[in-house]
Amino acid sequence: MMRSDPRALQLNEHGQLKHFLTLDGLDKTILTEILDRAESFLSMGEQSVKKVPLLRGKTVVNLFFENSTRTRTTFELAAKRLSADVINLNIETSATSKGESLLDTLKNLEAMQSDMFVVRHSDSGAPHFIAEHCTPNVAIINAGDGRHAHPTQAMLDMLTIRRHKGSFDGLKVAIVGDILHSRVARSQLQALTTLGVSDVRLVDSKTLIPSFFEEMGATICYDLEAGLKDVDVIVMLRLQKERMKGALLPSESEFYRLYGLTEESLAWAKPDAIVMHPESINRGVEISSEVADGDHSVILNQVTNGIAVRMAVMSMAMSGQLQSDEAPAVKDEK
Repeated sequence: MMRSDPRALQLNEHGQLKHFLTLDGLDKTILTEILDRAESFLSMGEQSVKKVPLLRGKTVVNLFFENSTRTRTTFELAAKRLSADVINLNIETSATSKGESLLDTLKNLEAMQSDMFVVRHSDSGAPHFIAEHCTPNVAIINAGDGRHAHPTQAMLDMLTIRRHKGSFDGLKVAIVGDILHSRVARSQLQALTTLGVSDVRLVDSKTLIPSFFEEMGATICYDLEAGLKDVDVIVMLRLQKERMKGALLPSESEFYRLYGLTEESLAWAKPDAIVMHPESINRGVEISSEVADGDHSVILNQVTNGIAVRMAVMSMAMSGQLQSDEAPAVKDEK
């Protein structure tokens, strides 16, 4: 599916976001703008009226071809806090499950004057494909596609890191777990290196770490102690058993013994290290309950930050669409 240059497709002629499909090709300025805007939305959760009118009159459609209640819910909350109208399309009962093509479904939704599609799909490149074929002025946000990318998850993780560590300069970050099947790991690595983190370690067995990650700027570690030694941030990944084919692991208990994060293995990191997880957590497989619920864990902070980041991305993409040369000219009423 991947054809167009992602940077050219995602940015308008002014260098502003008009789609958010991948972090590939986006520079530090854009990523920092997302984080700064998300910071401005964080305080809204404490207000009695949790809304701003930035997307008032706009219609956002959640197109989730792959289940994820938590991600869909945070996108829905983000859109509603921006004052948008939200439609959650039930793919299981939609026309696509009856044989209607993806493009046919897309055209029908466009005919309803939708302004933004939030797309989650099991096929890598599906949001990119939709962005190439959708009507101009419709923003496409990638909510996770296959093994390719999960850019909003990576950016909420970056916001969480920045809020706890202040800066990315000099940080040491370990990403531990099922690297092979993780779109989150790919997007996190792109975000971290773009924001200036030079020591990013990917930790797992040889069967679950593709060698090309070294070319992306990561250090590959097959030993947990070496991977966690003196790190500032630990990101644990979910073991994606549903994506595994063949005997990539001997057993879950063996994985936990070798790579699970426990209070004992956490001690290899810095004393003020933070522990993150994109969820859903497999307790006793990737991480112990003591660590997941302990003082080092910022997992629930990630959920809160996710709403703010998705608000930032959606508002920036909609603004970029409106300011694109493709947008209809606004008549001067003076």
